[in-house]
Amino acid sequence: MFGTFKFMAEQNKPKQQGPFRPDFRKRSSFFFILPLLFLIPWIFGQFTGPSPAAVPYSFFISQLDGGNVQSIVVQGENISGTFKTPIEYRDERSGASRITEFITYVPLSVEGSYLDRLSQANVEVITRPTKDNSGWLMLFNFLPLILLIFLFVRFSKASGQQGGGFGAGGMFSMGANKAKRYEKSTDSVTFADVAGAESSKEELMEIVDFLRHPDRYAAVGALIPHGILLVGPPGSGKTLLAKAVAGEADVPFYSISGSDFIEMFVGVGASRVRNLFKEAREHSPSIIFIDELDSIGRHRGAGLGGGHDEREQTLNQMLAEMDGFEKQESVIVLAATNRPDVLDPALLRPGRFDRKVTVPAPAVGDREKILEVHIKTRPAGDDVDLDVIARTTPGFSGADLANLINEASIQVVRDNRAAIRQDDLLIARDRILLGLKRSGMVVSDEELKTVAYHEAGHAVTAARLPTTEPVHRISIIPHEQAMGVTQQMPEGDMYLLREDYLRERLVVLMAGRAAEEQTFGVVTSGAENDLKQAHKLARRMVSEWGMGTTFRNTAFASDAREVFLGSDIGRQNDYSDDSARRIDEDIHNILVDAYDRAKKLLKENATALKDLAEALLVEEEINRERMEEIIGVI
Repeated sequence: MFGTFKFMAEQNKPKQQGPFRPDFRKRSSFFFILPLLFLIPWIFGQFTGPSPAAVPYSFFISQLDGGNVQSIVVQGENISGTFKTPIEYRDERSGASRITEFITYVPLSVEGSYLDRLSQANVEVITRPTKDNSGWLMLFNFLPLILLIFLFVRFSKASGQQGGGFGAGGMFSMGANKAKRYEKSTDSVTFADVAGAESSKEELMEIVDFLRHPDRYAAVGALIPHGILLVGPPGSGKTLLAKAVAGEADVPFYSISGSDFIEMFVGVGASRVRNLFKEAREHSPSIIFIDELDSIGRHRGAGLGGGHDEREQTLNQMLAEMDGFEKQESVIVLAATNRPDVLDPALLRPGRFDRKVTVPAPAVGDREKILEVHIKTRPAGDDVDLDVIARTTPGFSGADLANLINEASIQVVRDNRAAIRQDDLLIARDRILLGLKRSGMVVSDEELKTVAYHEAGHAVTAARLPTTEPVHRISIIPHEQAMGVTQQMPEGDMYLLREDYLRERLVVLMAGRAAEEQTFGVVTSGAENDLKQAHKLARRMVSEWGMGTTFRNTAFASDAREVFLGSDIGRQNDYSDDSARRIDEDIHNILVDAYDRAKKLLKENATALKDLAEALLVEEEINRERMEEIIGVI
């Protein structure tokens, strides 16, 4: 794909241990001992000699009447003894064919009937208690069970110390508090380390001031908010601001992710919420920071099936802890999310999250400050101009800018140099936006010429229209996400978009395909991205900003949809099918008008288009000064 690309919009990991850890060897020895525990009764039996043969009671009586029983031992219903002469008898347990010792069991119905026969046969009789209370026998019987309990407790404690198992304290503490507690230290992040987001920092500095000087607020009856919700796009610095609060506030700071509350067992998350707030109250004043609040704070009962699930039970407990019967003014809840639209209304009402702090994407000045923060610890050359980088990266978040500096540092190492140059920053910026260069890609002369005229069409129209941003660079070097690119550099951030600017923006988007058709008489698939951007922009102009012809000054509901399953069931549009058709007609007319204007403008500047395209085929990449030299400046 090729087309115009306008710039839109530390936690330390635990070291992994190898499979041959010393502690693993210790614990693994128990797995070898475990099977031996069940062999103890068998080993004990080997020392006590062979077991006597089990014979039927009737066999014992027949031998007694025949005078072949020498002596017996009576222990309750058990009778064991010896024969005077060995008897031919097949013992199934030992396999012996001749037995001398035997054991049998007296049926309850005949118990005591054989005693007279014993006296008549002069058999020696020894009697013992029904149960043998021998201490050694009890020890050997219970030793396997004792050892199993010992191993169970030992492994449970070990899993808790390793942070595994079912909780921070092992499998008996599934509902234990998993939040990490941070105390202020010399290397803590402070507000001075956070560039930009001045309004957000002011809001949070007020919280820190309350924790430091609560008497000043109490004197006038001011109550600090129970909860503060940080809202912003991914990478805008919400977690970094929370770290700054932890570094500035001289109070215990508990940090936890919303997903840490959730387990497969219902009730575990609610228990962790209770334990977290209990510990925070015990060490108040304190701050609780919950990252990714939307993982547990989503709208209850949304979608098909509703629900009594673990997430909703956890949310219910959090609602009660934040604004229940117990007063907890000295515990402040700080949370972050990039999806405030999916949060439950009960969570956002005053008394819970009283204040919402928006952390927007950084503006031009903020982007330059963020770049300065990240580059100050790296060697930079004299040609580095952060203002240019800041102005050519609108829509970049703080995380994107940090990644840009890091990619530039990697480029320095790759080239075996000592300092970052401006070219390194530009290469890193293109890597983030367009992907890697396709160095091994072979493009035919015909395709390369098409790309050159396509990009030249964007550049010429952008240069000739009065309200569009100036062209920063034109390139026909293939990247992973584009065969070519025409980059425009805004003079500053725009918050109000004028209709004439938007319509001329559409002209620039359509100019790539118009240049192909004018030069070659055919169009290609290279305008895919341009057409998608143009249609999206035209639809917003008509349906949201009231800039259409049929529905002038009329806005319709956004096409955004909820993320919950079943949210669209029963949903109806707030306009008729006929209105939808006329909205599509307005969008089509706007796009057709933009395309016609692009063709007309390119015909008027056919020489400039040809000269710029031929220069691109030779030089592959042209900057603003070189472009103005080729086509002239108006």
